[in-house]
Formats: sequence, structure tokens, C-alpha cells
Amino acid sequence: MRRSLAAAFALCLSAAGACAQEPAKTPITLDIANDSLPKSLTGAPGSAAAGKKVFLTRTLGNCLACHQVTSLKSEEFHGEFGPSLDGVAGRYTEAQLRLIVADPKRIFTDTVMPAFFKNEGLSRVRPEFVGKSILTAAQVEDVIAFLKTLN
Repeated sequence: MRRSLAAAFALCLSAAGACAQEPAKTPITLDIANDSLPKSLTGAPGSAAAGKKVFLTRTLGNCLACHQVTSLKSEEFHGEFGPSLDGVAGRYTEAQLRLIVADPKRIFTDTVMPAFFKNEGLSRVRPEFVGKSILTAAQVEDVIAFLKTLN
């Protein structure tokens, strides 16, 4: 178990570091209400097709490294560390999904899932990644659009 936890964490870190975004001029602030992010981070809905690409790309979301999705069984690797995302759109609202992707520790305090849209209040960040988020606001919205297709 310890080895699989370490491997999952290393995969998350490799995804987190590989394509970190340019430093934000100001810290990213999340308008969090009722354990959710009710407003789109971009002001527009995301693209489910683009979100699937982020979800699968090892240097971006790399979500499949930890989570299983039955409709993606043709992909090479499915993680067993995180919960299955089958039916996730029925378990959480869009606003809750947005917060889970942006800053999962707000809901799941013990998770090893990285905050994909946060750039401050993080610990043990390598100097070259300080002030950067893993995904852009548009990429977060794209992932949310994809997750909403998983009924």
C-alpha cells in the first residue's frame, strides 16, 4: 500500500510539475461558497473534448493515473488509488466538481490529489514552480465539462 501511495503521489507530482503555468501576477483567489466554486473560472463553459485531453495527458491533468473511468478502458493505464469517476456527474454538482479540481483539500482534507488551480499556500514547492498553477482556468473548465459527461 505504501509503495502504491508513493507511486500515485509521484505521478501527481510529475503531472503537476511538467506543465506548470506561468506565474500569476497576483495569487489565485477562489470565491468559495458552500464547499463549491459556483462561478466559471473563465466566465464561459469548457469543452468536454478538450477536457478529456487534459484528463488523459500525463503532463497536464494525468487524472487516469489515479482514477478509473469505465468508458476509457481502451486507454493503457487506469489508477486504483483514487475513487472511480464513473457517475461522478451524478454525485457532485458542477460547482462542487470545480472546487474538487481547483483545490481538493477544501473538501477532502486527507487527499493526495494536487490542487490544479492554486498558486499559494502550498508546501514544498520547487523554486521554479512558485506562483504557478498546474492548469489554466480554461483547462479546469474543460475538465469540468468532461467530468459532467460521466453519468
